[in-house]
Parts: sequence; C-alpha cells; structure tokens
Amino acid sequence: MRVSPAALLLVVSVFVLSGCAQGGVVEYTGSYVPLPPTNGTFDYQLGEPYEIDGGLDVVARDSTAAPDSGAYSICYVNGFQTQPGESATWLDERSELLLHDDAGHPVVDPDWPDEYILDPSTAEQRDGILAVMAPIITGCAESGFDAVEIDNLDTFTRFDASTSGGGAGIDESGALELAAAYVEAAHTAGLAIGQKNAAELADRGRAELGFDFAVAEECGVYGECAAYSSAYGDLVLQIEYTDALAGTPEEVCADDSRAPLTVIRDRDLLAPDVPDYFRMQC
Repeated sequence: MRVSPAALLLVVSVFVLSGCAQGGVVEYTGSYVPLPPTNGTFDYQLGEPYEIDGGLDVVARDSTAAPDSGAYSICYVNGFQTQPGESATWLDERSELLLHDDAGHPVVDPDWPDEYILDPSTAEQRDGILAVMAPIITGCAESGFDAVEIDNLDTFTRFDASTSGGGAGIDESGALELAAAYVEAAHTAGLAIGQKNAAELADRGRAELGFDFAVAEECGVYGECAAYSSAYGDLVLQIEYTDALAGTPEEVCADDSRAPLTVIRDRDLLAPDVPDYFRMQC
C-alpha cells in the first residue's frame, strides 16, 4: 500500500522547500533548520559519549545523552520500536499501541529481544505513539541538539502478517504517515531530521516524507550507498562496523560510492577506554 494522495498533499503543502544548502539551513514555511556539514570530523556515539582530540564537526548521540556543544549534534530516537529501558512501561501502560500476534502477545524484534514493535496502523494508534514520542523530539531541541534521527523506519517491512504467529502486521501507509508526523514534529521544534536506513525508501523519504538527510548503517556492506546519495546527495552520514566490513577499512574508505562523511566503528559503539573500541574515519 502507498500513502494516500491526500496524505501526500498534506506533507508536500506543509514542507515546501524554499531554499537548500548542504551544510547550511533549509526553510520550511518560515522556520529554518540547520543541515549537517558534509565534511569534517564525524563520529557515531550511541553508546557512552566521549571527546575526541581536536573535536568533532558532526556527532550522533542517544536522546538521553548531552549534545556536543562544539559539533552539529544529532539526537537518536527509536521511533518505531520501544527502547529497552522503556519497554516495560509501554507494555504495562500502552500495550494497545504495540503490534500483537494472533495469540494476543506483543511482538518483539528477534534481533533486539528487549524491544517491542509499535503499531502505527490506525490514526488513533499514531496519535497515541506521537503523544509519547513528540515530547522526546522536542526534548532533543531543548537539550541543544541540531537534528534528530528516527530509527527503524523499515520495521513495517520486517513485521507483516506472516511474522510471529500471524496477526494483521504493520500497515505501510500508517508507518509512513507516522514518519511524516515525526518530520513535522522535528521541523516544528527547529530540528533537521534524518532518515535512518531503509535505502529502498530513500527517494520517497526525501521527496514525499520530507527528511532532510540520511543516516546509513552498512550501506557499503549491502551495496546501498548509491540509493542514499541519489536521494540526498552529499547529505548522507555513513557508518560501517568492523565485524561485517566489505573488505578492509582501507578498502571501505577507498570505495567511490561511500558518503563523504564515513566512519568505521565497533558494533557496540564502545568508548575509547574499552579494549574492543574501534574508530576510523575515512
């Protein structure tokens, strides 16, 4: 299913792009949001935040962490699944907003078994999810972040009627309408917003939903980097992980299709004082 024409018209009318500069600002109906730079020093710090000698130009950190006041700071928000530390609250207080299988059990992500899947298939459910998530996005702005990245946009492609014992699955139209609502919430708060992964949605993410840039994990491994650059130009932040590199770190950096800002990290995004920490920027 696709987003309805009426929904797309609403998205386009709200987010009319009247000016764009990579590393500059973009205007949405009189509100300006800063875009990330496309060169400099980049790091992905969803684990423990830390400082780097010489400072950073772009850094992504969890919404519970403080931004780097000297860098363009991106706030990580899991927009389509529950955060591990919050899963019990969703289950106890908002279980109707979770995806359930035919047996009535909430569906978990097998790759992240402490995360439940949110179900944005109806307007009522989307409103309920936004009532929780929009204040987190606003909180990112209030904390001093410049942008927000919304994780797990592709959840609807992984949880359908054949998943976890059946059930209705996640409605694609509802998932994309929730994504558009996240875009609106971010822009209203004065934040740019990044599409996280879901290369197959890159063109629609940019043109229809209104994302400003992309955060691409392992696009080199999966041969997806060109899909992001086709939609977002140089406004792509690429992260590759040492346990699944398509070649050596040097070969990854030599790939002509990689994003201008590419960093290679350890899978657990450890801090420098931990033995398995790894960071190499291309």
